[in-house]
Amino acid sequence: MNNVLHVRAISHELPAFTALLQARGMVSRSLRNLCDADFLGRRAILIEAHIDQRTLMDHRAVLRTHLDAGGTLVFNGHLVYPIFDELAPYRVAAGRSVKDLIVERVHAHPVFDGVSCDDLSFRRAVAGFYGRGANPAPPGAVVLHRLQEDGSPLDWVWQRPAGGQILMHGGNTCWMYLDDASSAARIGPQLLDWIEAGAPALPGNQGE
Repeated sequence: MNNVLHVRAISHELPAFTALLQARGMVSRSLRNLCDADFLGRRAILIEAHIDQRTLMDHRAVLRTHLDAGGTLVFNGHLVYPIFDELAPYRVAAGRSVKDLIVERVHAHPVFDGVSCDDLSFRRAVAGFYGRGANPAPPGAVVLHRLQEDGSPLDWVWQRPAGGQILMHGGNTCWMYLDDASSAARIGPQLLDWIEAGAPALPGNQGE
C-alpha cells in the first residue's frame, strides 16, 4: 500500500497537483470512495479544505489511530465538526478590512521556504484568499503564520502528546497556488518534499 493518502473533497482535483502526486507515487482518492482500511498504514494523510466533515466524522477513530501511530496529518479548511478531540472549532477573524487580512510569518518551516507573505496576503490583488480566521492552535503547537492584526494562527504544526503531528491550515487548500505565478506556488511541492523527508519536526516542537 502506498503510504501517502490525499483525500479529495470532490471527485476531481487541481490537475497539476494530481500530476505531482502521481509522479511521486502518492494516492489521491475521493472521500466518498474511502473506507477505514484505506487510512491505515499511511505515513501521511492530506485533507483538502471543503471536505465533507460530517462524512469525515465516520473515520474519526481511524484518523486518531493514524496519529497515535506517529503519522502526519495535513488538514486544510475551517474545522467545524469535532473530528479531533483536542482541537477547538474555527474562529472568524475580528476584522474584515484589507489590513485585517495581512499575513505575517511567525516561525519558518520547510513547507513555506521561499514563500513571500505578500503572496499569501494577496492573490490577484485580492486579500483574504489565504485565510480569514483560524482553527485555534492547541498548547504546544508552533504557529507558522498568523493574521498580523488580530493574531489569528493561520498555520501551525503540533506534535501531539499522544503521538503523530498535525499541520493545520485554517483556510482554502494551501496547494491551490500551484499554478500561480508567485512564490506561493512553492507550497505544494515543498509540502510533498517535507513528507518524503519524513515530515521532520521543528526544533523544540515536541508537544507538552
